[in-house]
Amino acid sequence: MRRHDIERQLRDAGEQAGEQVRHYASTASDNAQALMERGRRRIHERFGDSGAYRRRLSRAVEDLADETHYRYRRARRHVERHPLATAAIVAGTIGAFLLLRRALRGDRDD
Repeated sequence: MRRHDIERQLRDAGEQAGEQVRHYASTASDNAQALMERGRRRIHERFGDSGAYRRRLSRAVEDLADETHYRYRRARRHVERHPLATAAIVAGTIGAFLLLRRALRGDRDD
């Protein structure tokens, strides 16, 4: 009878452990599902059709494109009106770049 009691206790302990594991797994699964659903809702709120973040982002991109186009037209007008000054600016920029490169390369050789 003693062996029978030990077997029953081990079986009961195994069943209890299995129930606890199932409970923990179910809770973890529910929590993971809730986190995924919350993340999906947040992404949809930000990037969905009615999301304010999406509107702000598209406006910022439009503003950047407009500013870039304006700067390009302005630079093009400047080049057309002052071709020698533009060539001098470009030459000076390239010269400064080459001098900096040489100076920095010289520091590495020492």
